[in-house]
Amino acid sequence: MPLQPIEPHGSGQNPKPNIPAPNDPSAVLHLSFFGDSGCFAAGMDRGFRIFSCDPFREIVRREADFGGISAVDMHFRYTIMAIVGGGPHPNYPPNKVMLWDDHQGRWIGELSFRTEVRSVLFHRDRVVIVLEHKVYTYNLSDLKLLHQLETTSNPKGLCAVSQSAGSLVMVSLGLHKGEVRVDHFAAKRTKFIMAHDSKIACFALNPDGRFLATASCRGTLVRVFNTVDGSLLREVCDSGFMQS
Repeated sequence: MPLQPIEPHGSGQNPKPNIPAPNDPSAVLHLSFFGDSGCFAAGMDRGFRIFSCDPFREIVRREADFGGISAVDMHFRYTIMAIVGGGPHPNYPPNKVMLWDDHQGRWIGELSFRTEVRSVLFHRDRVVIVLEHKVYTYNLSDLKLLHQLETTSNPKGLCAVSQSAGSLVMVSLGLHKGEVRVDHFAAKRTKFIMAHDSKIACFALNPDGRFLATASCRGTLVRVFNTVDGSLLREVCDSGFMQS
């Protein structure tokens, strides 16, 4: 499956922003940053849109024939999109991941599951699919299954992957409340971190996957961990930073 690079922002092509009118009824169903967080994707009840952060502008809008989009991610530096149907008027079922090549203007692949897809993420040559109780990792070029794991209930589709060049670091929920799982694929090593006493609400990796920030449903503090050894580095709470 050939991957077509996009033009860098500001060089050659200068797509005009297509800003919706104030009475535009489109509803946002999903938001996700990708790559170096210089852009983000919005899944709408009619298609999807891609925005540049600096300067802020809409650079891609696709609506016709897409229907509602509950999850969308873009392959770093390429025009490959992973799309999941959703919302009140989807054109594609919520248990399928559809791969769209925006350069060629055509669908290039799909992955089907027994249950609803909660989120989808890219890492260079891999695509990660998150269900409520499982996470699957596929090779992007031939969609071959490379890795799968089980998690505790994950209705939000929480998952994070490193974005820097190099080996994949992936964080998902563990099998217990408050636990996260860190997979270092190059080292073939898995680290479980008991991050909180209550359920995990959200987490984020830094670009190279060395540091992980987590927050629980209580919302009282954010903890930062070393993903290699699982050590707690910092806590952030109402009183400010506290050294671990």
